[in-house]
Amino acid sequence: MSVAIILTTILGYIALLFTVAYLSGRRADNEGFFVGNRSSKWWMVMIAMVGAAMSGVTFVSVPGMVASSGFSYFQMALGFMAGYFVIAFVLVPLFYRMQLVSIYGYLEQRFGAGAYRTGAWIFFISKLLGSSVRLFMICVVLQLLVFEPCGLPFWLNAFVAVLLVLLYTFQGGVKSLIWTDTLKTICLLLSIALSIWFVVKQLDMSFVEMVQTVKSSEKSRIFFFDDINDRRFFFKQFLAGLFTVIAMTGLDQDMMQRSLSCKNYRDSQKNLVVSTFLQTIVIFILLVLGVILYTFAERMGITLPAGTDNMFPTVATSPTMPIVVGVLFILGLVSSTYSSAGSALTALTTSFTIDVLSGAKRFDDEQLTKVRKGVHIAMAVAMFVVICILHHLGRSSVIDAVYTLASYTYGPILGLFAFGIFTKWSVRGRYVGIVAVVAPILCFILQQNSERWFGGYKFSYELLLVNALITFIGLLMLVKRENR
Repeated sequence: MSVAIILTTILGYIALLFTVAYLSGRRADNEGFFVGNRSSKWWMVMIAMVGAAMSGVTFVSVPGMVASSGFSYFQMALGFMAGYFVIAFVLVPLFYRMQLVSIYGYLEQRFGAGAYRTGAWIFFISKLLGSSVRLFMICVVLQLLVFEPCGLPFWLNAFVAVLLVLLYTFQGGVKSLIWTDTLKTICLLLSIALSIWFVVKQLDMSFVEMVQTVKSSEKSRIFFFDDINDRRFFFKQFLAGLFTVIAMTGLDQDMMQRSLSCKNYRDSQKNLVVSTFLQTIVIFILLVLGVILYTFAERMGITLPAGTDNMFPTVATSPTMPIVVGVLFILGLVSSTYSSAGSALTALTTSFTIDVLSGAKRFDDEQLTKVRKGVHIAMAVAMFVVICILHHLGRSSVIDAVYTLASYTYGPILGLFAFGIFTKWSVRGRYVGIVAVVAPILCFILQQNSERWFGGYKFSYELLLVNALITFIGLLMLVKRENR
């Protein structure tokens, strides 16, 4: 696949993205930037949420991981579904009742300023790292397909990617993101569906033959109940999925700012319930696509790279594949990644401006606009730096990196919210930050030694739950005497 075709596809989508962003966000004020003026249609937010959950990491990594993990990721997807119901019927009514711009405002009202700042800083660090990892994914692929053949360095690749994200989110914020995420979802779903159709056609398979091929493949095993020490063990995956989605969606400013843009909490609930069913279907289809792509590579004698994340781009852009499949891959990758990065950048700006700087309390509307724009640029620069660092470190599976990172960074947030919701005790807020730092450190020690301490048991993504539990116990130790 030629560089010219790839660039044409990318530039065409970016032009469409900027047009939608401009039309939807040209009149956005600060409230429009932060919460979309709370006027978004639930069905549009639902479509946007499906796309928001499907980043470029999901699009590239999930098909590739079937080689080593089968369909075990679907066990996590079932956990995701359960988690969305918790978010819809526990967290959403709470956040709407409190009329929050930043969800971490709950921690301030519940525990005081110390806990509030702790939650905000944890989110800031976790989202900066997580979003950078996701954008790093597209940079790796574009370096392989475009920048490397042209003799251009990786840092230029990262700079262009971050600049584009900055420009299309600069004015509209959430108001623009709802529309651009809707565009992203449509492009992503079309890319997945048409990719399967063209690959199956190239293999000269009927629909029934495709189903039989997937069903008979050793890569299509879904459930793993036989070995508790296996990271694919069902309950490890399900619980990890349940608590990961609560933490990474329900307690994540990036994801929740979409739901909080609905007119009321019932609309927000409808959005979350419908979107989780659609997301589960999409994940299953991506796993099916993985089996089909590996089957195609085997039959066509395509040599696959060592890293599973490179499987999809390698097969999709190979000379044996129709050009349209490569175009669809690029379209799906670009649409999913740029939108996800844009929403993350907006969330970082919102959290830092509102939570860390207390912008809404300290500045009038005109000053707040200037501060918000300055912070937005600073967040983009920080994202660029992290991407360059990640390039030097390297990573075989980006989706594994995302969830491993989440296990450490989102655990304290989950513990804080759980303590706040399920108890009525007040704590000594000045020490909350210490607990939030100690908990991940203890988890790291536990993960490094678990096989030796627990008879071969190795922690996977369920470490998030352990992290939250340690945080919860730490908060119990900080309960004020009058509560005891």
